[in-house]
Amino acid sequence: MTKIRELFRSESIRGKMSRLLMQMFIPITFIFVIMLAMVLTRNIMFASVNGNIADASGFNREFKEEVDLKMYLYVTGSNDEIPWEDVNSARELAESLLERTKNEASRKSMKNVLMLCDNLSEYMKQIEQTEQYDERMDQLETNIYGITQLIEDNFYSYLYHEAGELASIQKQLDYWLIAEIAFVILVIVVITPTVLKRAFALSRSITDPIIEMNSRVEAIGDGDLSAHTPVKTDDRNLALLSLGIEDMAERLSKQIELNRQEQIHLRETELSLIQAQINPHFLYNTLDAIVWLIESGKNDQAEQMVTSLSQYFRSFLSDGKEIVTIEEETNHIRSYLEIQQVRYRDIMEYEIDVDPSINGCKLPKLTLQPLVENAIYHGLKPKRGKGVITVTGNAEGDKILLTVKDTGAGMNEEQLQSLKTKIRNEDTTSFGLVAAYKRLKLLYGDGFDFDVTSKDGEGTSIILSIPRKADIENETIL
Repeated sequence: MTKIRELFRSESIRGKMSRLLMQMFIPITFIFVIMLAMVLTRNIMFASVNGNIADASGFNREFKEEVDLKMYLYVTGSNDEIPWEDVNSARELAESLLERTKNEASRKSMKNVLMLCDNLSEYMKQIEQTEQYDERMDQLETNIYGITQLIEDNFYSYLYHEAGELASIQKQLDYWLIAEIAFVILVIVVITPTVLKRAFALSRSITDPIIEMNSRVEAIGDGDLSAHTPVKTDDRNLALLSLGIEDMAERLSKQIELNRQEQIHLRETELSLIQAQINPHFLYNTLDAIVWLIESGKNDQAEQMVTSLSQYFRSFLSDGKEIVTIEEETNHIRSYLEIQQVRYRDIMEYEIDVDPSINGCKLPKLTLQPLVENAIYHGLKPKRGKGVITVTGNAEGDKILLTVKDTGAGMNEEQLQSLKTKIRNEDTTSFGLVAAYKRLKLLYGDGFDFDVTSKDGEGTSIILSIPRKADIENETIL
């Protein structure tokens, strides 16, 4: 493979392609830079002037009328408010426009506005400090009315000058655009024939082999990994590329088979790990119960529990099988409940009702134990008084329904939704149910249902729906 890569690097087609691309890239880049500079310049110039015009247009067109009226009402005593905010708004707008404006005539108008706003503020202060009505009226008519008119006139003058600046920019940009278009046409006329000639010559030497190899790659993508004769071509690199494609197809075929075998082993390993997590969980609880019986002096019950535990593990081991019949799973659960009833005799009763017609059907070992364990520890134990665990099984069409129901404490709607979320997200804080869910998901994918229903104070039901016919680890569910 290293030798093939070295040959590919030295092949002349690569050099030809590089030269062809450079002949196209340099002029195109040059044109692009010029066009980009034009666009940016145009946008900056237009944006600046348009922004100034837009801001100036935001000047209150009723400025004079409003300021004159408010000052008149103040002088006559009808209103005690002097329009400082109106004057300050005009001043702030003028300062902002002055900072951004380049046209001298426009700048002069804004400078006039700033000066007039200062004068207007001074005259308004004089009126505020004058007590005689006649003097106030005289100052209003002599100073205020005239200055407000001048402020408005200067804003209109600013708009006029900026509009003229915009027209001047447009003429300048039109000239630039004509020059740019002429330059682009000249460059295209010069380089296009040369580039086309070289492109056609190069394409003839590589197009047909590449099309053939492309068809082969598409066939590989559709799953055709069988051996094919490499593409015939005079070009050494294309021949090597075709050989590489065929070699890739062969390696891919081998890798797919290897991955398939690895997935089988991976699934077996994950099942074993999950099951290994479940087993100690039950064993520890059972041993705790035996210790408690011995410490309480209930040796007969402890002996009975050890015997039941032996029977339980005998059925649990099931000759190393991972897939068992529903009858075997039912017997396993019965042994488990017998063990637990020794400890929880005062709070637990159980019933097992499985339709004999599904006894021969198969399912993963330890499917029901985590559900029964959950019913004991989270259903019956928190409830005061005795409760019942019921395990049922029956067939519905091509599905098998298995239900573990308890009459325990139950859950409210919020707790129920929280539990369902933990199961879906495989949250390890609810280990037993999550472990059962993960095993079924691993084996059946989307072909099973795992539902939990509950009412506060009335109990909980867990319903499993699994396919009646499916392949599990090379064993068929009948």
